[in-house]
Amino acid sequence: MERLLFYFLALMVLVGTSVLPAFSQETLKTNKGQELPTPKGIANMLFYVQRDPNTNTIVYELNLDSKGGLVEAEPVKIYWIRYADGGNRQDLNFIQRKFAYGLNVRKISADKYELNFVAYGKRAFTLQKGPDGRFHVYAPVNKKQAVLDRVFVRIEGGSFWVPNVVYAEFKGRETATGKEIVERFKP
Repeated sequence: MERLLFYFLALMVLVGTSVLPAFSQETLKTNKGQELPTPKGIANMLFYVQRDPNTNTIVYELNLDSKGGLVEAEPVKIYWIRYADGGNRQDLNFIQRKFAYGLNVRKISADKYELNFVAYGKRAFTLQKGPDGRFHVYAPVNKKQAVLDRVFVRIEGGSFWVPNVVYAEFKGRETATGKEIVERFKP
């Protein structure tokens, strides 16, 4: 599992060369047929990551202090929602945080940060305030700037350390139009 994100992020390098057609959001299911839930009731959620083989979801949430200000030292909280285990929240363990789903964060300017997944540092995302005055994570999706909402990784077989990634999918909202935009990558 910990290596899963590494393989997914490596796929992002292929954005310009192996993009499949965009698909509208349909109900995604695990390879075992379980519907993947959309996290709800998280006011400051930035985006979330889902992958096979189960419904457990990694949430990336804006980290605010008790006064509602951004915690600059760690602007994004990351945790599991363990849907397969009753929906409890659980912190990432050390390996997940340091080698897979964690983020490297670099402050660029006031209210603007560069984010990179620890598993793959060559593709950067930006955390910054949008025109609505709220923080969002911006990422290229189908070669267009988008507010990132969801990442999904389809796995069929392989092993714990070397999963067979069939595709990865980004879903967001195009910044210029507000329209949903989806991009699938083929390994």
